[in-house]
Amino acid sequence: MNLAAGVEGSSPVLNITIFGLFVVVTLFVVFRASRNTKTASDYYAAGRAFTGPQNGVAIAGDYLSAASFLGIAGAIAIYGYDGFLYSIGFLVAWLVALLLVAELLRNTGKFTMGDVLAFRMKQRPVRAAAATSTLAVSFFYLLAQMAGAGGLVALLLGIESKAGQAAIIVIVGIIMIAYVLIGGMKGTTWVQIIKAALLIAGALAMTLWVLAMYGFNLSALLQGAVDKAGRAGEALLGPGNQYGKTGTTKLDFLSLGIALVLGTAGLPHVLMRFYTVPTAKEARRSVVWAIALIGVFYLFTLVLGYGAGALVGADKIKAAPGGVNSAAPLLALELGGPILLGLIAAIAFATILAVVAGLTITASASFAHDVYASVIKKGKASPDSEVKVARITALVIGAVAILGGILANGQNIAFLVALAFAVAASANLPTILYSLFWKRFNTQGALWSIYGGLAVCIVLIVFSPAVSGKPVDPKTGKSASMIQGVDFHWFPLDNPGLVSIPVAFFLGWLGTVLSKEHNQKKYAEMEVRSLTGAGAEKAVAH
Repeated sequence: MNLAAGVEGSSPVLNITIFGLFVVVTLFVVFRASRNTKTASDYYAAGRAFTGPQNGVAIAGDYLSAASFLGIAGAIAIYGYDGFLYSIGFLVAWLVALLLVAELLRNTGKFTMGDVLAFRMKQRPVRAAAATSTLAVSFFYLLAQMAGAGGLVALLLGIESKAGQAAIIVIVGIIMIAYVLIGGMKGTTWVQIIKAALLIAGALAMTLWVLAMYGFNLSALLQGAVDKAGRAGEALLGPGNQYGKTGTTKLDFLSLGIALVLGTAGLPHVLMRFYTVPTAKEARRSVVWAIALIGVFYLFTLVLGYGAGALVGADKIKAAPGGVNSAAPLLALELGGPILLGLIAAIAFATILAVVAGLTITASASFAHDVYASVIKKGKASPDSEVKVARITALVIGAVAILGGILANGQNIAFLVALAFAVAASANLPTILYSLFWKRFNTQGALWSIYGGLAVCIVLIVFSPAVSGKPVDPKTGKSASMIQGVDFHWFPLDNPGLVSIPVAFFLGWLGTVLSKEHNQKKYAEMEVRSLTGAGAEKAVAH
């Protein structure tokens, strides 16, 4: 299908120009930030120089990916109430991060999740396990974002060919690598602050515009969406439109909800943000700011989703090249023509760029700090050599992400995001909580929990309907599964969270009680440090 048929009135030249301006401005900011990146602390944790509010905006920038902006608005436009449940799940997840993880993690760690887990356990095996799970989560998240970039290009820039989309994925990857190599965490954080401000401002402008068309009456807007949908309209306002009312679909939704709510507190690129502030108090403030900004943004998605349903219509959204993901851009075109579409297109690209930059620096820091410095060099690596290895790793991860994004382009990538959350909740969260709150927890428990949770999670995903076996849609001739034409699934749920998360908690407990190892003294030290911040690294002025 020609793009003009899907997004009539779009101006690819305008879209590219606006996006180019964003890249130029952010690269300038990154170059300015890089002048102060001299030490390992500067590269990994931005010298712990950001305030709570600044870091809160950056966390919002890190967390509000293209899936949040495009995916949720589209899900609400098509499915109504069920689509908004994604917003609620993503937001509630932050309470787990605020109450259980943010402050304690900031006090006990230095740069990565491995620092916390290895504090009172055998350094090398635990750090290797932490790095493995970090790289696994980051890879699946990166894959989804990079593949999303290809799909977005098809929708917004009129590039139909796979070769053209692959070229854009390469360009996005190269810009992202530049952010990380040049600016480190400081440059990446500023990119995320700028992107979050743009995204929230753009969503606010569109929200006010849509509400103004309905006299700032939300009921009138909802009625407009119901009327546009015709006979299926009433279903938009109640549950069950997407997840049905059968036992399996209800379990599927429960499993997805558990993975989303518990996964956020285990996402390594979110956890690493807590180290960029000078004190635990600022870490706590940054999460409060993040919750406020993310909460407001998800309220905007409610208006944008139902607005797209009312003004554009579900049929037109489904027929566009980007499918469900095209709801917000099509709404922008409907409201403000090619100029607003160009701005929203640029913001969507900026969103992908900022998120992949955050993921890349997290994955490279984890490898350099946990694997190279602690496992290979046994803690004797110099900070300069560690940063050098982190930069080389960023290049490798960037190249792998580009290749993965090209291969996954056009595939069903929703399961990749769900997998990242499920892996984070299965492999990372049980170990973090046990480490912080259970004094009997030991090395064997940590290894069983991380590797067991990771293995169970990935095996269940591979043999789930998300990968194979979903029925073929008679309209499109395609199955919603990633691999077409085959069926080797035996696990009934799309997301394994309902099974893999309890299994990971159980394995952590079992591994611990079957091992006699226990470092009482180290736990006491960790408890004092996690609660008071005594001994935690402070901001250093260079």
